[in-house]
Order: sequence, then C-alpha cells, then structure tokens
Amino acid sequence: MGTIEYKNKKQKLKFYKSKEWKAVRREVLKRDNYECQECKRNGSVYTDEHDPEKHKRLDVDHLKEIENYPELALDIDNCEVKCVRCHNKKHNRFQKRRKKFFWDDEKW
Repeated sequence: MGTIEYKNKKQKLKFYKSKEWKAVRREVLKRDNYECQECKRNGSVYTDEHDPEKHKRLDVDHLKEIENYPELALDIDNCEVKCVRCHNKKHNRFQKRRKKFFWDDEKW
C-alpha cells in the first residue's frame, strides 16, 4: 500500500476499516499476546479474553502517529497493543478529574 494522507476523519476511518489494517492489527495483537504493553511496562498485565477478532478493550496503537508518518501506517514495528485506558491516556482523551478526599485523622 502506498503513502496515504490522513487529513480528515473520513480518510482515517476508511484506513481503519481497510483489509490491510485489519490484517496488521490481528498480527500485532497476536505478537503482543493480546496484552497491553504499557500496563506490562508498568508492572501489571491487562489482557482481554474476549473474541480475538473483536477485542473491543484492546487497541493497536501507532507509536509514530499516522498523521505525521503515513508511510509507517502498516508497519508492524510501529504498532503495539494498548488497553483502551492506556491508549486514551497517551492521547489525553476522556480524562476525568478524580475528586480527592482528605480525611481528618482526628475524626478517627
């Protein structure tokens, strides 16, 4: 597959629905043993035991973004498995602020 421009969401969506991407995605999931590589680096393992064709809680992440490096879009060495949480964290998506509770020791 030649170099692709990913200038808008429609082009990007078309890529992620392509047979070529789906084949690379399956290969990366298998190579990474269906485990989030970021969780693994941090000392825990997140794996998804669901249908290997779907893996809705596991993403295949482009290490170098396809908008900047379209020539690496189908390069298996530019991809790794991440759970949705780690993938969203990488891209600063859907970050909710957690409320911090401070307990007064004197109450205990």
